[in-house]
Amino acid sequence: MNELKEILDWFDANRNPDNIAGMARFGIETSNALGISLPALRKMASHYRRRHDMALALWDTGIHEARIMASIVEDPSQLTPEQMDDWTAEFDSWDICDQCCNNLFWRAPFARSKITGYCNDERQFVRRAGFVLMATLAVHAKEITDDDAAEWFTLIKLYSTDGRNFVRKAVNWALRQIGKRNTRLNAKAADVARTLVDADDRTARWIGRDALRELTSPRTLKFIVNHRNRI
Repeated sequence: MNELKEILDWFDANRNPDNIAGMARFGIETSNALGISLPALRKMASHYRRRHDMALALWDTGIHEARIMASIVEDPSQLTPEQMDDWTAEFDSWDICDQCCNNLFWRAPFARSKITGYCNDERQFVRRAGFVLMATLAVHAKEITDDDAAEWFTLIKLYSTDGRNFVRKAVNWALRQIGKRNTRLNAKAADVARTLVDADDRTARWIGRDALRELTSPRTLKFIVNHRNRI
């Protein structure tokens, strides 16, 4: 594919070894990274929007930045449940996980059905994907009901004791984003956070304290009243 070669040549011309050290400091897996910035990737990806064939070819290169670009250029209408599972199984870094969920996965009509299975998976970045999907859907998906979101609290409480850094941060993120959806869910999320604050587990207590701080802050409550209660 000539277009793929053009992109790979662009990658080679824009690689930045100095950025790789910085990526590593943020816990990003850099063994296949080139150090290209996300704004530069997005600008390049804008020329290949809604290209299912290109997304698959980019992903198959295994290059860190190519996989992020794949999540940007993929056509959500052509994403299949099997492809979503295959990509998720190959996550090796939190940023690829988050970019796939935020750029692409949440737009799939079957995204919500993947959450429980991903959260129950022992693999770190698959589990993270489940909670990142929760957070992303809580922000963007108007069709999510309060009852739908409330069911996620069970998973949040269940995995609040997973001490792996990239999991606990995703659990925390999901709890905070659900609680910022509207005033009703804010109250329920705050109750969950208070329960975690009193837990025996250290990780659960951290999640509870951090989430409760944001969920009950005047700034968050004002934001919900002014911007989110329409959902």
